[in-house]
Amino acid sequence: MLQREWTKSSYSQGGMDNCVAARSALGDGVDVCDSQNPELGHLTFDTVEWGAFVSEVEQL
Repeated sequence: MLQREWTKSSYSQGGMDNCVAARSALGDGVDVCDSQNPELGHLTFDTVEWGAFVSEVEQL
């Protein structure tokens, strides 16, 4: 089975407690979780949803 590792947001550095992490979802898309509490589960976004989110964030 392919190992999928969580990648923490680069904006989460510097001691911030509100961190997110992402990884490739099984199949297609992206899993997102609270990096401080990954045991609480994750949300999965398909590639269209994730692309729309990234586009909006890049405009900030």
